[in-house]
Amino acid sequence: MSKQTRVSHLIYNLLPTEIEGFDSLAELALDMRWSWNHATDEVWRQLDSKLWEITQNPWVVLQMVARGRIERLLADPVFRKNIDGLVQARRQTIEAPAWFQQTYPQSSLNCVAYFSMEFMLSEALPIYSGGLGNVAGDQLKAASDLGVPVVGVGLLYQQGYFRQVLDKDGAQQALYPYNDPGQLPITPLRQADGEWLRLEIALPGYSVWLRVWQVQVGRVKLYLLDSNDAANFPAHRGITSELYGGGPELRLKQELLLGIGGWRLLSALGIQSEVCHLNEGHAAFAVLERACGFMQETGQPFEVALAVTRAGNHFTTHTAVAAGFDRFTPALIEQYLGGYAEQKLGITRHDLLVLGRQNPNDSSELFNMAYLAIRSSGAVNGVSRLHGEVSRHIFLPLFPHWPEDEIPVGHATNGVHMPSWDSAPADDLWTEVCGKDRWLGPTETLEQDIRRVSDARLWQFRTAASKSLIEYARERLSQQLTVSGASPEAVDGAKYLFDPNTLTLGFARRFATYKRPNLLLHDPERLLRLLTNSELPVQLILPGKAHPADQADQALIQEWTHFIRRPEARPHVIFLSDYDMLLTEHLVQAVDVWINTPRRPWEACRTSGMKVLVNGGLNLSELDGWWAEAYTPEVGWALGDGQEHGDDPAWDAVEAYALYERLEREVIPEFYNRDDKNIPRAWVARMRESMARMTPQFSANRAVREYAEQHYLPAALAYRERYANKCAEASQIVDWQHALDRNWDSLRFGGLRVEINADHHVFEVEIFLNDLDPNAVRVELYADGINGGDPVREEMKYVGPLPDASHYRVYHVTVPPKRPAGDYSARVIPHRSGVSVPLESARILWH
Repeated sequence: MSKQTRVSHLIYNLLPTEIEGFDSLAELALDMRWSWNHATDEVWRQLDSKLWEITQNPWVVLQMVARGRIERLLADPVFRKNIDGLVQARRQTIEAPAWFQQTYPQSSLNCVAYFSMEFMLSEALPIYSGGLGNVAGDQLKAASDLGVPVVGVGLLYQQGYFRQVLDKDGAQQALYPYNDPGQLPITPLRQADGEWLRLEIALPGYSVWLRVWQVQVGRVKLYLLDSNDAANFPAHRGITSELYGGGPELRLKQELLLGIGGWRLLSALGIQSEVCHLNEGHAAFAVLERACGFMQETGQPFEVALAVTRAGNHFTTHTAVAAGFDRFTPALIEQYLGGYAEQKLGITRHDLLVLGRQNPNDSSELFNMAYLAIRSSGAVNGVSRLHGEVSRHIFLPLFPHWPEDEIPVGHATNGVHMPSWDSAPADDLWTEVCGKDRWLGPTETLEQDIRRVSDARLWQFRTAASKSLIEYARERLSQQLTVSGASPEAVDGAKYLFDPNTLTLGFARRFATYKRPNLLLHDPERLLRLLTNSELPVQLILPGKAHPADQADQALIQEWTHFIRRPEARPHVIFLSDYDMLLTEHLVQAVDVWINTPRRPWEACRTSGMKVLVNGGLNLSELDGWWAEAYTPEVGWALGDGQEHGDDPAWDAVEAYALYERLEREVIPEFYNRDDKNIPRAWVARMRESMARMTPQFSANRAVREYAEQHYLPAALAYRERYANKCAEASQIVDWQHALDRNWDSLRFGGLRVEINADHHVFEVEIFLNDLDPNAVRVELYADGINGGDPVREEMKYVGPLPDASHYRVYHVTVPPKRPAGDYSARVIPHRSGVSVPLESARILWH
């Protein structure tokens, strides 16, 4: 942060800021490290235990509690000593070198700007919907733990995502409570003279003023932009009202504010980020504003500015179907960005639209935000191994004639922030075995450490967690029934539902058709028999939301609520409404089996199943997303055959049958097969294997270290190299691309000769390069991979020009005779050191 800005913690005059020690309480309450480090929990309980349990928001507790109580507690030497110690420990943690500083003390990476439409950090800051926010929030927390220099940029929503209630008929109702900024653990970002830092974003015909808020996330800062500024017209104040609400025009405005406003904010704060990480395409306009700022700083034209900055841009896609990307009509893009393109970027409207199109000459094609992100980034990744494959297929049209496995989309499988999702018993167990600092650096030793835990100790910690979940579920269901107007008998009866000794299945998700939330309900009578078996009983907890505009998905919820109201089912199944982060925490900390049933390959990653790992829960899941690479028979159970079947109802029936079979024949019997000490030995062995093998691998600790080492550090280096010497390298890259543009259409192959013998094959090919420098291309001999193996790519060496033909060049290569000569084809591709091909130049010519 620059010296011209500071954060004011003293927002409201009514806060008892004059009480000695109150500033220390505020410092602790406004650092969201409390959401995963629970050292301060007892402080908030002492101030107001009931309010703390309800809100899990220390900033609300501080504002609501009587000032007299604050004075008395701060006057208590023991309480005050504890506060001072917590503040000192917090500051020491933030200032001490962490994994990144210790491992890369001379790193050229100063800052990664992490842009996301949503961040899930705590229920105290409800500005998230689901998986995308979950990943963003967990990665910020892991970056804090590891010392990776990240700053987050997002939006502050006045209402956020909708809150769910079920009416008397079991139908979903959507509510939009107001997010009072004064009660959120955030602070306004102020100038040194006390003025609130505000940004002006020019839209067609008017300006929108953005207020800026700061969220402290341990070592990391998250900045949130907010259009609810008094200087704005009422309609514009509501731009940041709802997450994923409204129509395309509102969504476009939100993404303009996030991308363009977010990068301008970093500039206003003096934050110079070598790397810009786009968490999904919503924030892709940040790459334009980054290039714009670079142009203003250096005087370079847009092409050079983009060539430099794209080296430091990284795009992570979370979408598994092409229709899931944000797309806008050309008219809407021209309306809101046409002037910006011409006046700020110095390019035509057509050139702007080309950045978001597959076909540059199709004037009717929609502007695709993912295409913009790809064409402006130095690297792209999906969020699981399978999703990387799916993404390469989705983006294949952007790279015509390239083999699908060479489409430049890798993968970095998501992980979850284990300290945020482990239960207190799980935290005690892992601390006892692996130490308190287990997630603050490399995790390679954790697998062998957790294997030393005895069966009795593992089962003891699981039973403790189960009791806690049942108590929570009963209380939450009672409150839910009271709100919906249920009878006093029903409300009271909810307090006695479920048994902590019964096998508990968790089945929580966003209710969307492709997730098949009702696969388990495919045969209601069979499910009922499974649940009500008196010798091997099963209980099921399922929460989930359907989009307020999707009636078909809402109908899926009603199917479940109608099933649950059957007298035979009521004691065994509960639907907990308003699926949020707090409910998720309780579920993943104690369910015995987490079930996930999407249609493969439509789930990009699905991190919810990762959250049960640290808590000893097991997964029964479709071989999709992360489970497709994680599953082995020793750690859980799989559904499906690992193939794609579309939305075939017949296949749904097949998998529903397989799901019942797996539960009845494998899962349930294993849980109840106990020894003389009442321990299910085979179950505990599976728990141990799951915890040891998968918890470190699917942690945000691993994911963020992977991003830092494989993406952020190389991106920062590439950016600096292109920036050096007045952008000389970037200017040469632009000249190289222009030379390719001028000459490529005239390139053609001449003769191809093959010499075949027992020892080797010799290929020689003639290529007409026109005026193109031979060093600007690479000539290769290519053969497809066999049985899923890697393709063969052998560089053909330049021999020289044909003596009797102008501009024809001769290339040759010798390969072993392992494959028939007919398997091979010659091709020409662009080539330049330091340039990513085909990401930055997708031309290709085949013989």
